Amino acid sequence: MPCLSPLAAVATTYTPRLAEFAFEPGFVAAVDQHVAELRERIGADGPGLVPPAPDEEALSDYALGFLDALAETGWDEPPGHDYAVCRLTAVCWLIRRYDLLGDRPGTGRARDPFDASDAEKRDPGPDPDQDLDLDGLDLD
Repeated sequence: MPCLSPLAAVATTYTPRLAEFAFEPGFVAAVDQHVAELRERIGADGPGLVPPAPDEEALSDYALGFLDALAETGWDEPPGHDYAVCRLTAVCWLIRRYDLLGDRPGTGRARDPFDASDAEKRDPGPDPDQDLDLDGLDLD
């Protein structure tokens, strides 16, 4: 069985927690604060309105250290939301938000959005000048 990277391990374990955002506003607020703290800690904050993506290696190193510390203390994931759950869910949110695991198998790197795949080169998608058909969508 292959050994997962720290980011892959966190994403695998804590992605289901993201669904709790729909009915746990307090959890959303706590994770948001942890995301801000993580950005500051690993240097992924900036003066711009939209913060840059975190450095994958820095976030991975942080996750590895955090998971090691939890293992040393004998921590077990509780059913609720303690500090560690919020922190690891924040790491998971950053991983998913910036696609840090990428979609190229085996690389662990996010795909460059400006490097179109062969499929994208053959089919560029919908024409941006064409009107969208919104009749079937429930926009309420």
